[in-house]
Amino acid sequence: MKLKVARTLKWNVIDKFGTQLLYLVTGIVLANTLSKTDFGLAGAVMVFQSFATLIVDSGFSYALVQKKNPTDSDYSTVLWFNLLVAVVIYAVMFVGAPLVAMCFEDDARLIPLTRVMFVALVLNASSIVQANRLMKLMEVRMVAVSNSMGLFAGAVVGIASALHGAGAWAIVWQTITMAAVRSLILWCSTHWRPSMVFSMDSLRSIARVGAGIMGSAFLNVLFQNIYQFLIGFRNGLVSLGYYTQADKWSKMPIASLSAVFTSSFLPVLSQYQDNPVRFASSTAKMNRLTAYLLFPAMGLLTVMALPIFHALFGTKWDGAVPLFQLLLLRGIFTVLGALYNNYIVALGRAKLMLYTEFLRDGTAILAIILTLPYMALELPGNPNYGLTIFVMGQLVASVVSWIVTLFIAASLSKRSWAEYLTDLLPYLVESLLICSGVWMLSGCIDNPWLLCLAQGSAGAGLYMLVNWVLRSKIQRDALDYILYRFRKK
Repeated sequence: MKLKVARTLKWNVIDKFGTQLLYLVTGIVLANTLSKTDFGLAGAVMVFQSFATLIVDSGFSYALVQKKNPTDSDYSTVLWFNLLVAVVIYAVMFVGAPLVAMCFEDDARLIPLTRVMFVALVLNASSIVQANRLMKLMEVRMVAVSNSMGLFAGAVVGIASALHGAGAWAIVWQTITMAAVRSLILWCSTHWRPSMVFSMDSLRSIARVGAGIMGSAFLNVLFQNIYQFLIGFRNGLVSLGYYTQADKWSKMPIASLSAVFTSSFLPVLSQYQDNPVRFASSTAKMNRLTAYLLFPAMGLLTVMALPIFHALFGTKWDGAVPLFQLLLLRGIFTVLGALYNNYIVALGRAKLMLYTEFLRDGTAILAIILTLPYMALELPGNPNYGLTIFVMGQLVASVVSWIVTLFIAASLSKRSWAEYLTDLLPYLVESLLICSGVWMLSGCIDNPWLLCLAQGSAGAGLYMLVNWVLRSKIQRDALDYILYRFRKK
């Protein structure tokens, strides 16, 4: 099982970080080619698409992964359900596109953008079950291939469109191409085909777990996107463009780490749901592995934020840097919260996730009320001062949600909250000390590319050296697996 988890983790890492590398290249070209308003237009449509995607999935995909032995009837039922809901939502959005434009300065450009962008919703709905069936079987190689090829095709189309002056449409065509290619590869590479079955019994059994996941995810998506809606509505599309850039680049590492851990750990944990001792032991190892990767990654990116933006975009997006840093810090608690939610879902207690989301969202509402009057404030040299204050609400809400989720997950896994913190603390302290040292290089090197190289290599090298001296078992296991695979080849 340990080797199987490592193999699954390997392909998930290849998938997420490989696709993010392609996404990085595309994002750099688009960020340097498109205007702030173009990103604002695309971000406005994405607000509504995020909710639509969530409703289509309904939490059922995670419920299929959590279920011990899903049947062909379960898979077929969820696939037909997803497609039906996607088609209905597309029809609603096609008719309601003018209402989307009314929410953002009544910009008529949003009407055709919305109607075309939502085609991707139907395409994605057709591939959800295929991907999750492979993840359940811990056969994620083709999931990685489909994601990479889809993103590559989308990158080609998006970049070509941007260079030919397509503006915000470049992002739309990129999104549709990516969804179409990914779905096509998954259908062509797997032997499973849905049967003409729609079982209400299957739907009800999956809904018991899926409803809790969807409720939690709905609140999460609501409070991720309400910020974009309020920024676009209150500050305009240019400010929304700044926030969209900060949010997009911060989500790359956050979403990658969160997805890797969910795809790799949840299938294993679901097999131990009836074995409390093995389950508790597994959570300890997963906590330590997550901390080993998460803290140095987020810490180094936060320290290196300004030289990264200068190296990639010049000074065009400097207004997004403080937002990017705050969102990275928030991402630490987002990833840890998602990890603990995996433990809750694996034990079939998904509805408990709603409590953590209600508390987080209650805190978020309070933060919005307190910071909204200041959102449009500007200072000399810092036009996004008010937005920086506003984004702090997300950080506070995530910290509160993490604390509550920590107590719930620890209780369910038969471990204490102190043991959970003990899993994290060594890697947190190491990362803080090393990142503090790396930050001091900022005043020594002027060239942003050289500064990124120096800070990144120094931080990674020192971190691995410290863990080697301290005999970190997590690092040793990871290196043993890599060397074993290399020798085997």
